[in-house]
Amino acid sequence: MSDNLKSSTGSIGTVSNISSYAAEIELLIAGNAPTLITTNDGTVENPSEFALEKHLEDFLVKNWRQTDLGRDYDIFEEDGELVGQQYQTDTGPMDVLAIKKDKSQLLVVELKKGRASDVVVGQVLRYMGFVKQELADPNQVVKGIIIALEDDVKIRRALAMTPDISFYRYEISFKLNKVTL
Repeated sequence: MSDNLKSSTGSIGTVSNISSYAAEIELLIAGNAPTLITTNDGTVENPSEFALEKHLEDFLVKNWRQTDLGRDYDIFEEDGELVGQQYQTDTGPMDVLAIKKDKSQLLVVELKKGRASDVVVGQVLRYMGFVKQELADPNQVVKGIIIALEDDVKIRRALAMTPDISFYRYEISFKLNKVTL
């Protein structure tokens, strides 16, 4: 049961109006539990997928210095404060904004937890436009990177025409090693 539905049911002896939760109640009666991960953000279509993408982003930022990107770029700072994760723009938050160590280039990083579609190319271009117009010095170059688990022919075709955006695949490795006592 969702938190909103729980709150609407009240306590013993309380009259409640739960008619706006009819669809959820029908799913519960049918034995179909709703997604356990919820959000109040109407722009998030699938909260479970959003959570996985957020974990990927947090992992990348936490381990930035150990990545290939961390050799050449630092996560963006303003007034000594790290602000490059979820950097706010007028078209939505960027996953990661980085700056080349020699300050010659700003880098927009967009993460996708699964397969990246060609729609993400437009998203990255919007963020790059914001960075170019609002943040970059006249001599700074703005580049973009899409990081996803998979790609397809549509995104490859779109990226073939956008040389300032690169594509990276991520790999996750998890291993258990038994300890002999």
